[in-house]
Amino acid sequence: MSFEVVILGSGSSGGVPRGDGDWGACDPAEPKNRRTRCSMLARKTGPEGVTNVLIDTSPDLREQMLASGTKHVDAVLYTHDHADQTHGIDDLRTFAARSRKRIPAWMDEATLTSLSHRFDYIFESKFGYPPLLDGRIIPAHGTAWSVEGPGGAIPITTFDQAHGPIRSVGYRLGDMAYSSDVSDLDEAALAAVAGCKIWIVDALRYAPHPTHAHLDRALEWIAAADVERAVLTNLHIDMDYKALSAIVPANVEVGFDGWSRMIG
Repeated sequence: MSFEVVILGSGSSGGVPRGDGDWGACDPAEPKNRRTRCSMLARKTGPEGVTNVLIDTSPDLREQMLASGTKHVDAVLYTHDHADQTHGIDDLRTFAARSRKRIPAWMDEATLTSLSHRFDYIFESKFGYPPLLDGRIIPAHGTAWSVEGPGGAIPITTFDQAHGPIRSVGYRLGDMAYSSDVSDLDEAALAAVAGCKIWIVDALRYAPHPTHAHLDRALEWIAAADVERAVLTNLHIDMDYKALSAIVPANVEVGFDGWSRMIG
């Protein structure tokens, strides 16, 4: 089984540059330093069409979907309920209308409770408008399941992550894994990503941070999990693309908006 992985957004919660134009240490002349908020797409093509699985709906989702040429969404997977991962949720309206049905949206119970309260009209009919998403709770961590679509099924398992004081969901799709917002991983989580061909993983900045992995911690995880290649994401304004690329190990890449790779 093969499918394409596309990093739609690789930036931290404020993006790069930040809203006030602050690039930090990032060179504005380097296009790969311009980062929207974190989101990812898995795209599997088969004889009957394409299966698209979206991870998170960043506030920049509309521009991300336009840039990737995405025409439909078969399912959304949420990592957690923070604004930089969810506040583009209304941009799914176009895709729900196009398919004329609610889009399955998978998440943990805490995230579903939060989003159903904050965006109630997304999950239930309000004022005559149809709902956009069918909220679903993910199976227990480690359970194998899949998302079906015109291009064929994409297999999924999940694993638990610490994101400061809350939990976030890590996803393994076939031979790739995604850990965009994580401060700590236990042995079970590292075992879940072990042997992946690609692991897209949080590396917010050089210095330690209470809710995100910093560079050295991410590199320790990558070595411990023995993955084939890793790609750094959720990058803050102090993480210049060229400067960071020059110091990471040979099997580690610096992610950027539009980065893509075939898996399998």
